[in-house]
Amino acid sequence: MARKPQQPARPGSPTIHNRRASHDYVIHDRIECGIVLVGSEVKSVRNGKVSLAEGFARIDPRKMEVWLHDVDIAGYENAPANHIPKHPRKLLLHRREIESLLGRMGSKGMTLVPLLMYFNDRGIIKLQIGLASGKGHADKRESMKNREARRDIQRAMTRKRIG
Repeated sequence: MARKPQQPARPGSPTIHNRRASHDYVIHDRIECGIVLVGSEVKSVRNGKVSLAEGFARIDPRKMEVWLHDVDIAGYENAPANHIPKHPRKLLLHRREIESLLGRMGSKGMTLVPLLMYFNDRGIIKLQIGLASGKGHADKRESMKNREARRDIQRAMTRKRIG
């Protein structure tokens, strides 16, 4: 089965979140994977110059590879030869993990979205992708109502403790 994702362990290293993913999708499962980057891309990630918002991952079933598309890693200003900001990047997963994802993505409407990019405790960049299905307009409104209700409850509990 899939490896359990870890939280970033390196203090001072940026953690890039995809806030739009939880708003637009229902996340069913999370998988941690490696990502193939060139030197100037690593420097840009270290500076936090990454946008995961429009990103998605696609599986190539013939080669059993997973590719990350439309993730914008900005150019590094001090690099002599910069990288292309939005080119497809290969994700590093075991073959059995890819086969498992292929089987689970057979359902209609399932997609892979990037959720989190961070440095692990060994200084290696990791990407957390989520197996997700899209939310409808009514689902988004329901999520916002639940979030507001939780905030109101939290405020009331805080006021009760203080006063």
